Amino acid sequence: MSAATATAAAPAAVADARIPLRGHLRHTGALIRRNLLWIKQDPESMFDALLMPVVFTLLFVYVFGGSIGQALGGGQDGYVQYVIPGMIAMMSMTLSQGVGTGFSQDFNSGVMDRFRSLPIGRGSVLFAKISVELVRMLFATTVLMIVAVLVGFDIHHWGGLFAAVGLSAVFASSIMWVFLTLGVVLKNAQSVQAMGFLVLFPLQFGSSIFAPTQSMPGWLQAFTDYNPLSTLADAARGLMVGGPVAHDLWVTLGWSLAITAVAAPYAIHKFRTKS
Repeated sequence: MSAATATAAAPAAVADARIPLRGHLRHTGALIRRNLLWIKQDPESMFDALLMPVVFTLLFVYVFGGSIGQALGGGQDGYVQYVIPGMIAMMSMTLSQGVGTGFSQDFNSGVMDRFRSLPIGRGSVLFAKISVELVRMLFATTVLMIVAVLVGFDIHHWGGLFAAVGLSAVFASSIMWVFLTLGVVLKNAQSVQAMGFLVLFPLQFGSSIFAPTQSMPGWLQAFTDYNPLSTLADAARGLMVGGPVAHDLWVTLGWSLAITAVAAPYAIHKFRTKS
């Protein structure tokens, strides 16, 4: 960062610190409205949230459901009950990537330069992005559950369903801070997408989202034990279908808190000081 940029960033940080909480909330609300209006003008941006849960549910249920379901001892119907809670966990991770690519596009189009020139809280820009992406995630989860019911998923516990969605939203919000950082640091949306793929692919398939981990090699099982997507999927499964919940719930919340505590301050700092 150049000396001129550092000089310009310092007053911005001071001005940001002087904005009261009510001001931050007002700025965040205005930016949320702006982002939602942008989606209204560009409905194609919702295609991934609409089509991804449909395609993945049909793919895993009808292509892999028979063989994996037999291994589970319940056939395809049993696999539906197993995989749908895991799919909720997958949605929280996959759609989180969009916040980074969108943020990078806003930087390259000059929108973020305009925001940073205004007397608004710098954190408000990031919080607004995360809030709108959470709306997209909830929309995708709603589509997922509609498709799930159509393919035979039985909702045993409505309260557990809402708790699982809430837990996924908490975890997704923490991961979004990581992708926001990538959106600030990397030069373009393609780089963010490529880096996101390298992160998402091993975490999703090296977990209990799509299949039990007992048949995996020992070294891979050790990885899945520490994979937050495994604990999130298992917690959602316990909440929605039945089974142990407490351990996986607290581990997932611990991961979410730790990721947010590290990534959020760093993302805000990089946003304030980006040249």
